[in-house]
Amino acid sequence: MTKTPSPNSAGTTTFELGGTITVPRLGFGAMQLPGRWGGDVADRATSVAVARRAVELGARHIDTSAFYFVGPNHANEILREALHPYAAEVSIATKVGPVRAPSGEMVGHAAPGELRAAVEQNLRELGLDVLDLVYLRVGGLGTEPNESIGERFAALAELRAEGLIRHLGISNVGQEQLAEARAIAPVAAVQNRFGVLDQGDSALVDACAEAGIAYTPFFALGGGRTPLADTGLQQVAERHGASAQQVAIAWGLARSPSIVQIPGTASLAHLEENMAAARIVLDTEDLALLDGQQQA
Repeated sequence: MTKTPSPNSAGTTTFELGGTITVPRLGFGAMQLPGRWGGDVADRATSVAVARRAVELGARHIDTSAFYFVGPNHANEILREALHPYAAEVSIATKVGPVRAPSGEMVGHAAPGELRAAVEQNLRELGLDVLDLVYLRVGGLGTEPNESIGERFAALAELRAEGLIRHLGISNVGQEQLAEARAIAPVAAVQNRFGVLDQGDSALVDACAEAGIAYTPFFALGGGRTPLADTGLQQVAERHGASAQQVAIAWGLARSPSIVQIPGTASLAHLEENMAAARIVLDTEDLALLDGQQQA
């Protein structure tokens, strides 16, 4: 059963990532900067402007990856053009594991010995000497709870010991995999699918909060499964004079003090809307309604 958040819990506006990096709990995801995955290429100048505006609006935690690209546009390179040299208060998170062909096809996952090259690619594309946070990404869109991640996570832990990575995370995992990783090295963040319409990972969200681990949801706005306007989100949105997307972001911030939202877009208008969601304070009535929105 989903744990109902308390009203005003979004008042905790920052999170201590790994105990050393203070990040606002509303960041920015760079996945859409290159364009729609498997779709049209975005206008690069607009994408650069979006990344710059995100930081201007207060996003200090940027989530990206070398395998975020559409055609000639690569998220890491767009971020470098937009933000390099990065402000000291901006943290960059990336993820490694999946191997994507230049055509865009996902062709497998990197073996432990191949992860150094993946980390170095991210460093090179971003123009960095050290990455603030690197996730080991496991499987596809659904979690792979029976897949051991020990060897691959240990390979990343070695790169952390060398100073190429500050903090480690894991993505698309279950609680057993989190325990497996924590037995090897500290885990600063978990990134799984979670949102008001997709609350199946609630137990892990709560476990992360108890352990002081950040939880950064992907597809927090639904991931295209159900139009947000067709749900109770719209009812709550009307109460606040907001959009359903803004309420979905605000719900995550209220759901757990460990959640760091990273909504992404390549649209300046959508970016402004997303970042304004931090000002929405949901009350008990709102949260009671939204708690029942989980899809079957």
